[in-house]
Amino acid sequence: MDDTTARERLQCMLTDVERSIGVLSGDPVAVRDRSAADAGADLTDADRVEAMLAVASAHRRQVLDALKRLDEGTYGQCVDCGKPVPEGRLEARPEAARCVQCQSKLERRR
Repeated sequence: MDDTTARERLQCMLTDVERSIGVLSGDPVAVRDRSAADAGADLTDADRVEAMLAVASAHRRQVLDALKRLDEGTYGQCVDCGKPVPEGRLEARPEAARCVQCQSKLERRR
């Protein structure tokens, strides 16, 4: 993928993820008289929103890091081994920082 296309896709991704973060971070619903079951459901919803916000924030960081690699001229190179990230991987995940092998190693360590 050429740098111009990558930058456009990453900018669109950044806009989308920032919009999602804004929605997820929105003001909580006004507190009303609720039963204990409603309070439990609210807690579950809050936990779910917190988890989605964490994922969106991590994705935002990945996109910003990819844009930085574009600016530095290292986009498309694995951040661990320096080998090229396969074109198909960048097409599917423009924010990808690692080649398939290095990404697999990272995931196995978790």
